[in-house]
Order: sequence, then C-alpha cells, then structure tokens
Amino acid sequence: MDGGSARGSKTVKARLPKGLRDIGECEAYAQNRMLRALSEVCTSWGFSALETPILEYADALGKFLPDEERPNAGVFSLRDDDEQWLALRYDLTAPLARYVAENYDSLPKPFRRYQHGPVFRNEKPDPGRFRQFMQFDADIVGAPVPLADAELCALAAKCMDTLGLKEKYSLHISNRKLLDGLLESIGLNKNESGFAEKRLRVLRSIDKMERLGARAVTDLLGMGRKDKSGDYTPGAGLDQKAIEKVLALVEGHIDFPSLEAIMGETASGKEGIEQLHEMIDLMKAFGVNEDVIELDPTVVRGLDYYTGPIFEIKMGASDSRLTRFGSVGGGGRYDDLVTRFKGIEIPAAGFSIGISRLYTVLEAMKESSAIEGETLDVVILLLDSTDRTEAVRITRELREANIRAEVYLGSSGMRAQMRYADRRSAKLAIIQGEQERKRNEITIRNLVLGKELSASIKDSSQWKEGGEAQRSVARERLLEEVSKTLASQK
Repeated sequence: MDGGSARGSKTVKARLPKGLRDIGECEAYAQNRMLRALSEVCTSWGFSALETPILEYADALGKFLPDEERPNAGVFSLRDDDEQWLALRYDLTAPLARYVAENYDSLPKPFRRYQHGPVFRNEKPDPGRFRQFMQFDADIVGAPVPLADAELCALAAKCMDTLGLKEKYSLHISNRKLLDGLLESIGLNKNESGFAEKRLRVLRSIDKMERLGARAVTDLLGMGRKDKSGDYTPGAGLDQKAIEKVLALVEGHIDFPSLEAIMGETASGKEGIEQLHEMIDLMKAFGVNEDVIELDPTVVRGLDYYTGPIFEIKMGASDSRLTRFGSVGGGGRYDDLVTRFKGIEIPAAGFSIGISRLYTVLEAMKESSAIEGETLDVVILLLDSTDRTEAVRITRELREANIRAEVYLGSSGMRAQMRYADRRSAKLAIIQGEQERKRNEITIRNLVLGKELSASIKDSSQWKEGGEAQRSVARERLLEEVSKTLASQK
C-alpha cells in the first residue's frame, strides 16, 4: 500500500507547530495524534489492541509475499545464527495469523484486534511512498461472510470520518469470487495445465486498468504489451471474445444487473454477487453513507491473498485535488492465511490504513484540524513545585470521570504552559495557585470561549483577568463545573 521515499519538505516546514523542532518531530506528533484517534474508534467498537514483533521468520510470510518474479522481492531479510531467514514484517496481517494460530484455544471467537506499527517494503522509492511507514490495521478472526466484512468496511469509513475526511473518499468494493466467476465464464479451467499462470496474468491485467487504461489492458489480456521504455510484458493469451467479456466487467461504471449478465450461471460469480448485495445492506445499517459505496470489479488487491469480499479506500470523491493520492488503505477476506498456520479452516477479514500516506493527504488539504485528530479536554497547569500533589489528584479525578486530562510536566512559566495547552487543542485549563489553594478553590479557564472573545479584548489587564472565559469555583465542585463547561462547548 505505502512503499518508500522521502517527501518534499517546504510545505510542512512552513506549518511547523510551535514547540516542535523539525519536520520529523512534526510528522511524528501528527501521526501519533492520528493513531490515538483511530485507536479510540476501534476500542469503542469492541476491538482489542495487539502488538506483534517487527521481525518474523521469512517462511511465516510464505506465499503471501508481494507478487513479484523473485519470491523474496519486497522484503528486507537477514539470516540468524541458525541460518534461518528472518524478515522485517511486510504488513501486520501475517504476524496476526501466526499469533492467532499459536494462541487459538485461549482467544475469544471471533477475535477482534487492532494494531499500529511500522512495516517495511523493499521497493523502488516513489513520491508519497515510503520504505518504512506506519500502518494501522483492524481485523476480525473467526467470523464468516458477510457481517464481519460489512462491519470492517463501516469501521474503515468511521476511521476516515474521524480524521476529518468525510465525503473526501469512497469505498470501492468487490469480491474475489467475481473474478473466479469471470475466469469460469470465459472458459478457463482450473484443472488445465498452465491455468495458474494464465489466471495470474489476467488478474494483473485487470489490476492495471486504472493506471494504464483499456487499450493497454486489451494488449495484456491478448498477446502482450511493449511499454514506452521498450520492455515487453507477456500477455494472458485470451481470444477476442474473452477479452471483450473481461473489459465489459472492468471498463467504466457497472451495476448489479450488468454484473449478473456477465457472471451468468457461474457458481462463484453468483455467490460473490449475493455476498456483495448483503454486505451493502449491512454497511448501510452500520451507518455508512450510500454515496460512499462504489461497486468496482477492478479492485484486485493481493493476488494470492484474498478469498472473498475486498475493498479499497480511495481519495477523491467530492474533492478532485485528492484523486492523485489514489488508495490510502483497503482490505478484505483472507480465509486461507490463518488456516496455513493452524491446519484447520479459520475465517478472517481485515483492513489496513497507511498512516504515512494519509498524513500526506491531510498535509495537501492544508487542514491542521484534521491532522490533529482528537482533542484534549483539560490541561492542569503547574504553577509552582508545592502544588504538584494536588495537581495530580485533580488529574486523576478527571480521568476517572472519563474526561481526557493531563497535568503539565515541565517547569516553564504560565505563558509557556498556556501555549502548550493551545498546541494540545485543550478545551479547558485548570489553575490552582497559592491564593486558590488558601481559599480551597480552582480556576477554570475556558480556552474555546477565550479564543472567541479574544478579538474584543482591548488591553493586557483585561486578558489577564480572563473575563467571561475564566471563573473560580469551590474545589469540591471540580467535576460538576468541568463537565458543565465541556457540555456547553458542544
């Protein structure tokens, strides 16, 4: 999904948040905020966090390595002292499959997990693609089609909405069974010699439709194609009638009646259509806007990986500026992956979002609010060393009431602490200096209201007093007053 290179830095540098020293720190800060926001979404949907090792035995990746001519292309690998090949993880899914196989008996079924972490691709660098990048995954293991698949699509949509990308993406959905049905309908027999190679070339040709167009795909489905550099790619060797049938499926917009006509009476095709119908109904029930869903048989994804419903998250939709970013994530059903470790049939489905790629999308949008993701409710200021214990007590009380709070941990003065609260997008600041402690009070500063009123403040004394945006209340009314103020901001 994401591959490898450094990106241009001028735009990012011009928007470096105060207090962050360089571009790398800025990106890490933004991406961490994105990951926290997505983690909260997954937790609220009943998914549990999971960590897996960065290093895997290469044979654990197996045939699910990238589809390249060389079997180990795409991964960074090394040998250990026992002469066994290790590899930096290519994605977060193969390590999940091994984890499930090793812990299957003790896991709840179905098992819902989310994970984020760096993954590595030994690929040619391109703009917006990185050799090391951050990926966010969510998976459901042990649940069959189509309910789990529909929920994962809905969760992916919720994640995108949470990052401020509502109406700027679309979910392109398909089903690998449609492709199986297509091959069956054009007369390719899986029992014939050379079927696997021909199938692979047909699928690779379909996968190039969006990038190369119908003319190039026609050549690839036929006798082959020579590109501008002179390199020749062998074709799938289909006859003209079969090529026309493939193009009817993947060229331009297609609806269900057209899909049914192409699939005919093929068993795989009919099953794939039925699953897609039910998935779309369930996605709508989960709250996915119908306008976001697009039936797209050109979606192929991992050629030897997926076994059922598949989807991609593509940028663009109502904002054509973002079309150039293409896919920022996707997933589908991969029932065979866990099975190869455990030896029994275990259904599984999941999706991945490329955080590094998505960060570049948000940067291109010039919307720092989207990059910020979640916001903090309260920062408790620390005015002198004698109030540390009470500041910690306040922080704990707020957190126990499910209010997102943190105590300032530095040693800076009042002004720097307020700047920090602003950078953290905090809604409130709580102050308890020496005078407040003597009166057993706290001061609540409404930072949201303060920004709204700042235009009308005429002098520094008025600003220091806080006006309508600041008030002192009894210490025992902490939770009541903070909750009331937060509610008023909504």
